[in-house]
Amino acid sequence: MKSRTFMILNLIVSASAVGFLFWLIYLRKGGGEASSLAFLPSVNAGLNATTTVFLLRGWFAIRTGNRVLHAFCQKMAFVFSSVFLVCYIVYHAVHGDSRFLGQGLIRPLYFSILISHIVLSIVALPMVLATFFFALSGRFATHRKLARFTLPVWLYVSITGVLIFAVLKAYN
Repeated sequence: MKSRTFMILNLIVSASAVGFLFWLIYLRKGGGEASSLAFLPSVNAGLNATTTVFLLRGWFAIRTGNRVLHAFCQKMAFVFSSVFLVCYIVYHAVHGDSRFLGQGLIRPLYFSILISHIVLSIVALPMVLATFFFALSGRFATHRKLARFTLPVWLYVSITGVLIFAVLKAYN
């Protein structure tokens, strides 16, 4: 596949995913009762934490020249992120938006983390897909250049996903 074709497809897929999630969480009314799915936020935090571990292990692997382990870890991070996305969609399809009930200084701190998490997760999706595309198509110089930006964004989104869960759990 040509780079231009992939980039157009990547933008369409990413914009569609973001639009769907925005509609699902903020515009569509959830059923409100998600007691049978109450375990999913914990699962999602675990999936984000596991993604973080694989991202870091993959980064250490490539720093030491272990390309095979690097490729495996990055693929596993992608798998865990993908499973997270499916679980996230299922939970929010039933539950809808999660309200934050905390008051005081934690409130602006929580929302600053949440907003940055949302914005960077929107940016991360096409970056991750493009980074994988360049690696899988053997364009390693471009892969390396893009991965220098993709890794910190993807790590931030994964780590703050766990942090958001912890703060919601502690204050709701």
